[in-house]
Amino acid sequence: MSTSSPHDPAAPRRGGPPSGGLRAWIQASRPLAHANLAPPLLVGAALAWGAGAPLSWVGLGLAAVFGVLDHLLIVFANDVADEAADRAQPRPTLVSGGSRVLVDGRLSRQTLARAAAVAAAALVLYAAALARARGLWFLPPLAAAALGLLWAYSFAPLRLSYGRGGALVQGLGVGLVLPAVGYGLQAGQLAGLPWQALVPLVAMGVAGNMETAIPDAESDARCSKLTYPARVGAASARRVAEKLIAIAILLTPLVVSRGPPAVWATIEAVGLIALLVAALRPRPDLGQILWASFATVATQLGWVLALWP
Repeated sequence: MSTSSPHDPAAPRRGGPPSGGLRAWIQASRPLAHANLAPPLLVGAALAWGAGAPLSWVGLGLAAVFGVLDHLLIVFANDVADEAADRAQPRPTLVSGGSRVLVDGRLSRQTLARAAAVAAAALVLYAAALARARGLWFLPPLAAAALGLLWAYSFAPLRLSYGRGGALVQGLGVGLVLPAVGYGLQAGQLAGLPWQALVPLVAMGVAGNMETAIPDAESDARCSKLTYPARVGAASARRVAEKLIAIAILLTPLVVSRGPPAVWATIEAVGLIALLVAALRPRPDLGQILWASFATVATQLGWVLALWP
């Protein structure tokens, strides 16, 4: 049971209907979480440029819309699926504990579930419309993959976020599906996508899942949500996640396959320095998580700049 005071923003509101309103929906949308989705989309686009496709601002815009719809689906659905675990976490952070709109009583579970369903329908219809209008027939299967991975991650019968496999599911979603979308909307097809370049992106996605689950390790364990940090402990999970990120950074040549080694070294140096700052933090706190996330994002943006046409 939470020991929060009645004035604690993490404490659930009682005695009244959900407050709703624009601020509640902004809170539910968790804008900061989009840092997990936008860079992989850009890396996918950059891989298309590296393969000879011209820069398409329209393609980037179409990919951005796909990313926003996928983002809203993920955050709304996960809040609904993880309500009990979020209520068990009395000390949420910027990266963990859910958006808190259900815990705080700002939106009802039914309303948020309906919003998740609308986001899912919008994603499917958007992919189908682009397939029909532009011949992008690879897009509906990728939208279906995004939906399937989310379902496997958060909902029965698999509900992998509550056991083994959740981190890998997130890795596949952000490290494979999203880059494929970004690539396809630049190149107009998936043919020529260098799949080996997605290996470090998947590794970063797995590590990101581990990192953001660290603050919830104790409360998740109490709710039988057996994430990797809940199973092995925050300190061990932190070490594994940082090693995965380091390996992914050092795999830069798989992504930027052309260009002088100095470019690879520069990208790797920036990412590894940020990761070193994270590793030197005395404990796995929010600062450590944010530095590790910065190492990931900085490396991915370095790949994009190196491949810019």
